[in-house]
Amino acid sequence: MPACALFNGHSKRYRPPRSTSLRRFETMHILLSANSAWNIWNFRRPVVQELIARKHRVSVLAPPDDSLAELEAMGCRTLPLEMSVKGLNPVEDLRLLYRFKRQFREERPDVVLGYTIKNNLFGALAAKRLGIPFIPNVTGLGTAFLSGGALRFVAEQLYRRAFADLRTVFFQNPDDRKLFVSRQLVTAEQARLLPGSGIDLRRFAAVGLPDPETPPVFLMIARLLRDKGVMEFVQAARLVKATHPGTRFQLLGACDAENRSAIDKEMVDAWVAEGLIEYLGTTEDVRPNIARATCVVLPSYREGAPRTLIEAAAMARPLIATDVPGCREVVDHGITGYLCKLRSADSLARAMLTLLSRPPEALTAMGRAGRRKVEQVFDEQIVVDAYMRAIDELTRGFETRLERLH
Repeated sequence: MPACALFNGHSKRYRPPRSTSLRRFETMHILLSANSAWNIWNFRRPVVQELIARKHRVSVLAPPDDSLAELEAMGCRTLPLEMSVKGLNPVEDLRLLYRFKRQFREERPDVVLGYTIKNNLFGALAAKRLGIPFIPNVTGLGTAFLSGGALRFVAEQLYRRAFADLRTVFFQNPDDRKLFVSRQLVTAEQARLLPGSGIDLRRFAAVGLPDPETPPVFLMIARLLRDKGVMEFVQAARLVKATHPGTRFQLLGACDAENRSAIDKEMVDAWVAEGLIEYLGTTEDVRPNIARATCVVLPSYREGAPRTLIEAAAMARPLIATDVPGCREVVDHGITGYLCKLRSADSLARAMLTLLSRPPEALTAMGRAGRRKVEQVFDEQIVVDAYMRAIDELTRGFETRLERLH
């Protein structure tokens, strides 16, 4: 077993190494886990590609979906994970913890990279019990934190226990990092910042705005959840259409029936019938939709690092988003777009009307400013390099401990 899997700084377990040669660090078994295979394929692909390029063996532990074939074609081994992504249920969560322990014991990965809330929490707990290094990425806080009260208390207790003594915990915005440090869920030394998941600047290339003679299009790309601000988007559409009836409002994203804040399809159909929005369903490639939009909107209640806004800025689109953690790191108010008040359809509508009042050259300038920011801050190579450093630090640390044992 490679030395990086012998200890994690707090486990008393010792497993004999497969070899005493320190050259075994040249190749490792890296396991990634998230609440969907799609998440790994769409958001973690650059990290996976770099790991494979370095000759590491890569496994993906996630609920299966249509992305399995793509991951396997890249060279990943895929492992199915049964889990419920909604809420905190003690019985279901204990079963999930057991599944993680069983998979980690069977697979014996050298390092586990965790994404999404439950995979971070219960994956970290399972990995620590087996002495396996774990690197979580806090991509968002979820409904439990946003709800407050007892749910938030339980979530904080879980985070505090799961993340204790981990060497590295990645965050996607400074507000989440500050919150976790202030609540003593992690230490300042553990917490490191990433620019979201990073973005492929060649794939999301800048494109010109649509013809100004055509009706303007406000596009929202998100799962159909109240926490994403879908209700505010629809109400703002109603307000804007009162004075600009030709303006189009498009909603692109999946209905997520398992989430507690989900909006059902019947409600969406009613909005379409009323003429408020156009529902575009889902797509494998958002670029054509972004290219046809005048502005991309995300009135979310809180984000880690909103991928849709980063992709839209890369394609030189003005943005409108709520002034909340995650969103405010992407949108520079008055420069790359506009920030509006949280849970306020009126504020969102005013931002939309302000954008509609700007001449085409001003919107083009906003888009270009957004593209420049993405190039400077959100390049995917920054994320890849951060992960490679974190993994290298683990291997160096455990290599030193192994040398002391001998």
